Amino acid sequence: MRYRTRFAPSPTGLLHVGNAYSALSCAQWAKQHQAELLLRIEDIDHTRCKAEYADNIIEDLYWLGLRWQAHIRYQSQCSELYQQAISKLRDMQLIYPCFCTRKEIRQEVERIASAPHAEETQLEYPGTCKNRSLVEQTERMQHEGFAWRLNVNKALASVGQPLSWQDESGRKHAVKISHDIVIGRKDITFSYHLAVVIDDASQGITHVIRGDDLKDSTGIHRLLQALLALPEPVYIHHALLCGSDGDRLAKRHGSTTLQGLRQMGVEAQNLRDYLSHSEPLVWPFGVDDEQNILDVLGKTY
Repeated sequence: MRYRTRFAPSPTGLLHVGNAYSALSCAQWAKQHQAELLLRIEDIDHTRCKAEYADNIIEDLYWLGLRWQAHIRYQSQCSELYQQAISKLRDMQLIYPCFCTRKEIRQEVERIASAPHAEETQLEYPGTCKNRSLVEQTERMQHEGFAWRLNVNKALASVGQPLSWQDESGRKHAVKISHDIVIGRKDITFSYHLAVVIDDASQGITHVIRGDDLKDSTGIHRLLQALLALPEPVYIHHALLCGSDGDRLAKRHGSTTLQGLRQMGVEAQNLRDYLSHSEPLVWPFGVDDEQNILDVLGKTY
């Protein structure tokens, strides 16, 4: 069987060097294992994603040297598949409508934390809407916004056996999920968790390569795969490229973009070489360090 992996950015802004490191990690693994590399644009969040950013991503990745097989998949074009999964989970009575706002959830968690033995109550979502009657659910769904939450304990029980996910070494990691997670958001109908599981299955992904920041989500994805009778890929979580302050690089922090590096005149090969030799995984430059970037990335590695 030929292996297949994917790089799956979200078009909520320009790609930065942290994204480039992740993309190169996927490409390098694919090359080493003679695997197919696919590109997926995860653009279901219409409140933040923009078509021009998707175009920028494709242009930047091509400049970086990535080449992918098959057509580019856009999540925004696959909503029917996600809705089918929601319907199936609803028929299985494993999801329920949640009418809580973030403020209400925060207040309830704070209330629980003030009770005796609060340290033993490690809840992120306190289950406020879990036990509402079907009559109340149906009535409120007619005139209130709601999210779909997965009843995690019921879902795990329905699987009938302990679940785990597998890393590249073959090691099994037990699935641990602390609270009922959202799989259908109020504003965009589908959550990242649901969409990514459906996408990986329909694209035949055998190995999921992504950053350590998504490791905690893997148990959720494994549970959804089991519930929806989907194949189980192998998971590889790579370390993250960080700034000089030790925090991972992110769009919201104004990290150095690939477009900015291109405009400076940085050669893609030099950037690839620098990122592959960065030890530890640090990008020590700020967004205004143009001269320092050119001094370093002008070198041959």
